Amino acid sequence: MYVRNKQDADKRERNGLVSHFLLGTEDVPETPIAATWVTVEPSARQVLHNHPNIQVYIIVEGGGLMHVGGETQQVSAGDLVYIPSNAGHGIDNNTNDPLVYVSAATPAFDLPDAYNQGQLTPDSYQKSKKND
Repeated sequence: MYVRNKQDADKRERNGLVSHFLLGTEDVPETPIAATWVTVEPSARQVLHNHPNIQVYIIVEGGGLMHVGGETQQVSAGDLVYIPSNAGHGIDNNTNDPLVYVSAATPAFDLPDAYNQGQLTPDSYQKSKKND
């Protein structure tokens, strides 16, 4: 059995977002899914990004503005958002309370690698702030 609490998970912080790596190929090489627990502070936003993995966001707490493949919709606790392969996506917390979601993606991937070398690096967030 594999169990990990978010408090014990590796994490990355990016301009008001904290992503806890719950499950990835770095943990269980044969896993078909990657999972993260993400907290987005008020007024913070995730940079738009894409990847070949199919993904879902399950909103656990709060709400925000979800962007998927050119569409935008307000989401709130209890909502599941399906993100097709290669669709550009990101979420903005446009509320005064923290937004919390769990992300699951398949096929699984190495989460630290995606955050350290992919589209979610600290540099990508700095470039996004400059484009505002």
